[in-house]
Amino acid sequence: MEYYEEDTGYKSLNIKTWFKLGRFFLPYKKKILGIVVFMLITALMDLSIPLFQKYAVDNFIVRGTTDRLDMFIIAYCVALIVMASSVNIFARYAIVVEMHIGKDLRKEIFTHLQNLSLSYYNTTPVGYILARTLSDTNKIGSMIAWGLVDVFWSCTYVIGAFAAMMLLNVRLALIVMVVVPLMAIITLYFQKKMLSTSRKLRKVNSKLTGQFNEGITGARTTKTLVIENKNLDEFKGVSLDMEKASLRMANLNGLYIPIIVFFGSVSTAIVLARGGYLAMGDVIQIGTLSAFISYAINIFEPVQQLAKTYTDVIALQANVERVTDLLEKEPLIKDRTDVVEIYGDNINPKKQNWEEINGDIEFRNVTFKYPDGDEEVLKNFNLHIPAGTNVAIVGETGAGKSTLVNLACRFFEPTEGEILIDGKDYRDRSQLWLHSNIGYVLQNPHLFSGTIKDNIWYGNLEATDEEVIKAAEIVSVNTVADKLENGYLSEVGEGGDKLSTGEKQLISIARAILANPRIFVLDEATSSIDTQTEKFIQDGINYLLKGRTSFIIAHRLSTIKKADIILVVKNGKIVEQGTHKSLIAEKGYYYKLYTKQFEEEKTLEVLK
Repeated sequence: MEYYEEDTGYKSLNIKTWFKLGRFFLPYKKKILGIVVFMLITALMDLSIPLFQKYAVDNFIVRGTTDRLDMFIIAYCVALIVMASSVNIFARYAIVVEMHIGKDLRKEIFTHLQNLSLSYYNTTPVGYILARTLSDTNKIGSMIAWGLVDVFWSCTYVIGAFAAMMLLNVRLALIVMVVVPLMAIITLYFQKKMLSTSRKLRKVNSKLTGQFNEGITGARTTKTLVIENKNLDEFKGVSLDMEKASLRMANLNGLYIPIIVFFGSVSTAIVLARGGYLAMGDVIQIGTLSAFISYAINIFEPVQQLAKTYTDVIALQANVERVTDLLEKEPLIKDRTDVVEIYGDNINPKKQNWEEINGDIEFRNVTFKYPDGDEEVLKNFNLHIPAGTNVAIVGETGAGKSTLVNLACRFFEPTEGEILIDGKDYRDRSQLWLHSNIGYVLQNPHLFSGTIKDNIWYGNLEATDEEVIKAAEIVSVNTVADKLENGYLSEVGEGGDKLSTGEKQLISIARAILANPRIFVLDEATSSIDTQTEKFIQDGINYLLKGRTSFIIAHRLSTIKKADIILVVKNGKIVEQGTHKSLIAEKGYYYKLYTKQFEEEKTLEVLK
């Protein structure tokens, strides 16, 4: 079970990390400016409320006059209306910015993922990619929009409140100015402690979720292995860690809130005592004291908000870095600029410039080693595969049978040498040109969420309904559809989980038939399939093999006797090649594999 952390423990702000996302902000600079402007208006109107309070106390209460009461009411109502309107506008802008930046990030990431090489998906966990695409983009959009709101409101209010207090009374303002930095330091300290504890909570929660997931999905295995007690002990350990982290968070909150309340109350009490003394001596008016106390009480909230926003930005920094790292990830296989100009790319193909493909493939002095490997898998390898040739690749499990196919399909490229398609280096044409001419039937075929018909149609998006049905009938998918209530319109479920492995293979082969590829790749299934379905699958494969260059990654050697070329792989290297007859006559490694498997199949037949 793999767990994914929300962050990696940043302790300071790195502006450069955030600037990498600048291009996603620029399209919405007017709305971001609108957020800032209307946020400033909101803060200024908020700052004016204590001044209205001062005027009302000094004139309508202390002096007992009603002069200009109507003007006061109008002005006060206007201030409230302006503040409410500006809140409405900046909130709408913030929602739009949050939504669009998140959407743009997701679109950019998804587009980029389409262009990354297959090797990236072989080495990167699905959970990691999903977290970057969904969770991280939402958090970044939210922080940019609402973090901006919090920062500008807090800064404007703190500066404005200090300025107003200095104008009202310098001595009282100095009392508050001593307490505010102290509260900012305390808040920042506790926020960092809470951030650290929150990270631990998320980590433990991830493990807890993983154990629940394993407990549910692996229930049958757990019971058959009788390891309930072991699983329970592991769960208790993680649950105890969760309890400890939760208690620490509760203790921090329980300590932080009283400290903040205490300092805020002490500051207000000092201002009230000192201000009351000055008011009794007619040094300041009662209204001034009233306004001052309002500022003194209200100034602490934006200070706390600034500290919280700062720690939130630090916490999110790792998410930003992971998103930018993903967007900066270069594909292992990349078409040259001149090739893209002629053939287009994966997103915008220029099919009008694509040549027809016959399927003649030649490995010319090919040397290859995997990007993360040190040993050369192929060394000066030469092989000519004429168009229409059936090539079988055999070897024990883990021997490296997929290497040759991955090179031919350009999922990897030679370290040295070249691979020619119809006499031309395949790097002189686009990846999409080649991949559009390849039909691939996997050992465990993947079906997309949707109907049976949809999954076949993906083989050729320009195909008519009649062509889809014809492809399905060639490989007897109609026998699968007929058993279901909605026929070809039946949902296959996520990944095709509503169908058996054999049924998924039939649909996958029908999809390949509809694509009508010039090159066909089959990774034989190792799982057990009923006799009737196996016959349908073999009929479909035989149909696809006719007149096409094909690669069969064989697991059952009895099925590839008629192959034009058999390549024998051992420890990642091709050790023998030839026809079935010639390889048997040599009595080498292939002969040993074949006779061993033949004896095993014979034994199984006897047992049956």
